[in-house]
Amino acid sequence: MRQQGRQHLRVAMVSTPFVPVPPRQYGGTELVVAELIDGLVERGARVTLFAAGDSRGGYHRACPVRSWFKDSTWPPSVYKELEHSSFALGELLARQGEFDLVHAHCATFLPLTLQLDLPVVYTLHHPYDDELCRLYGDFQRITYVAISARQQQLCGPFARGAVIHHGVEPERYRLGQVRPDTVAFLGRLSRVKAPHRAIEIAAAAGLRLRIGGRAHEEDAEYFRAEVRPRLGGPLVEHLGEVGHEPKVELLSTSRALLFPIEWEEPFGLVMIEAMLCGCPVIAYARGAAPEVIDEGITGFLARDEKQMVELLEGPAHPALFDRKRCRAHAAGRFSAARMVADYLRVYQAAHLQALAEREAEAEAALQPHA
Repeated sequence: MRQQGRQHLRVAMVSTPFVPVPPRQYGGTELVVAELIDGLVERGARVTLFAAGDSRGGYHRACPVRSWFKDSTWPPSVYKELEHSSFALGELLARQGEFDLVHAHCATFLPLTLQLDLPVVYTLHHPYDDELCRLYGDFQRITYVAISARQQQLCGPFARGAVIHHGVEPERYRLGQVRPDTVAFLGRLSRVKAPHRAIEIAAAAGLRLRIGGRAHEEDAEYFRAEVRPRLGGPLVEHLGEVGHEPKVELLSTSRALLFPIEWEEPFGLVMIEAMLCGCPVIAYARGAAPEVIDEGITGFLARDEKQMVELLEGPAHPALFDRKRCRAHAAGRFSAARMVADYLRVYQAAHLQALAEREAEAEAALQPHA
């Protein structure tokens, strides 16, 4: 990679057009992109972000932002994403000599990479999807980064791939004064996240449940049928969608985070955010949860609702659970610094692979034809 005294890696970061980077409220992909930008810029990289026009880059470090849309374009639309990706491609073709590598976070960009003479790294931010997996198989020269081993198992195998768990800046999270009678649910109010189960579990344990999040358009019917009728009880408080500070307040003061997922969660960013607040995660052993949770240290895996209640009343009780140890352990495993270091290794490998391929192609072109 390009050297000028210290390393100045030049990265084109292609995020989504749906949520600004960093996000103001909801936006897991964009949160990770912002953390990555902060870490890369701190290490001397030059990052250009392709994202919604109301983006700035990292949480602490801004970077140049190139946009097709002036503002975020929620709700997600494949056509809007394609416009965004096509704009990014045009910019990259016009300025191809100014970048060493492209790191993409939206799938519509992948077919367009056939026109680029740059190594491409792509991070999967989604559960298993037949069509996307077929698409990945058609573009074997891209380096695919799964965010959990379970996601890679379901969506792979990849000719070039790696697993990199998400990371965040631990200093943006803190311990708080625990409310022993309160548990939390935080996330999209969808069937696969199962907030209705969290309400039932908290009620069975006799605890107050505070819910952060909202239903997206596709979740409206589920919300009306399963969640709204359960919100009227005296032990349930719906906070709506929450920004960073209310989220930290919720997690740092709750006895535990309930994570009764009903799908193969590709990662579960809220789990590490809870851990960094010293809040134990109680989850079903699906998706990435067994990879993310260290039982007895940062949380617990449960078989069913009955066991979740038992865990709340037992080892997750504030009198028994070591929240300082939880935070310290999570900071070691899931820091943004660790994530950035992992990505830099993947970038280096992708760059070297691209150089080797160019050399092989040049040598083949010089060989006499039979």
